[in-house]
Amino acid sequence: MLSQALLAFLAFCCVASAVYILNDIMDIEADRAHPVKCNRPLPSGAASLGTAKCLLVGLVASSLVLSLKVSEWCMLFIATYFVINILYSWRLKHVVIIDVSLISCGFMLRILVGTVGLGITPSSWLLLCGLMMTLFLGFAKRRAELLMFETTKGANNSFTRRVLDDYSHEMLEQFIAVTAACTIIAYGLYTVSPQTIAIHGSDNLIYTLPFVVYGIFRYLFLLHRRDKGNDTAKDLIQDRHLLLTIAAWVITTLWVLA
Repeated sequence: MLSQALLAFLAFCCVASAVYILNDIMDIEADRAHPVKCNRPLPSGAASLGTAKCLLVGLVASSLVLSLKVSEWCMLFIATYFVINILYSWRLKHVVIIDVSLISCGFMLRILVGTVGLGITPSSWLLLCGLMMTLFLGFAKRRAELLMFETTKGANNSFTRRVLDDYSHEMLEQFIAVTAACTIIAYGLYTVSPQTIAIHGSDNLIYTLPFVVYGIFRYLFLLHRRDKGNDTAKDLIQDRHLLLTIAAWVITTLWVLA
C-alpha cells in the first residue's frame, strides 16, 4: 500500500507540474505584460517554448504511466484532472462560478486518487466536506482578488481576471457563508457517521469539531478584518492562531484514535 501511495503521489506531482507549464504556455503573452509574472522562465525568455512543450509531454506521459501502475481508477482521475485544467486554462476560468468549481474539482480529484485510486472507499461526508472547504477557499480568494482589483482600479486593470467583472461582494459573501456552513455541517456529520465510527472504532471524533469551527471562523476574521485570502498557504503559515488550531486538531485526533 505504501509503495502504491508513493507512486500515486509522484504521478500527481507530474501532472500538477504539467498543468503549471500548460498555464504558462497559454498565458505567455499576458504574462509578458505582467509586472511580476514577466519574470517567469517562459515570458522572460529564460526557457524556450519548445523546451516547455517537450517537458509538458514528458510529464503528462510519466503521470499516466505511473498512475496506471497504481490502478486504472488512479489513471482515470489523473487524466480527468489534466483535461479539466485544459478546459480551465482555455476558457472556463473566465466563466463565473464555474471557475472556482473547477478548481475545487481539482482538489477533489486529489482526494479520490488517494482513496479510490488506492482501493480505499472514502466517506461520502468527508468528500462533501472537502468539496465545501475548497469552494469556501476558492470564493474567499475571489473576494480578495475583487477587493484588490477595486483598490487598484485604473492602475492594473489589464492584469486582473476578467471573471471578476461578473462577481460582486454581496454574491461572494453569500457563497462564502454557505460553503463555510456546509463545511462545518459535513465535517460534523462525518465524525458521527456509522461508517466513520466503524472504521476508527470510536465515536469521539466529534470532539475535534470545535477546532474546525474555530479555524473557519478565524479565517473569516482574516478575510474581513485583515484583508487576507489571496494566498491561502501564506495566510496559514503567517497566522499563529490557525497554526495552533491545526496542531490542536491533529493532537486531539491522534488522541481520540489512539
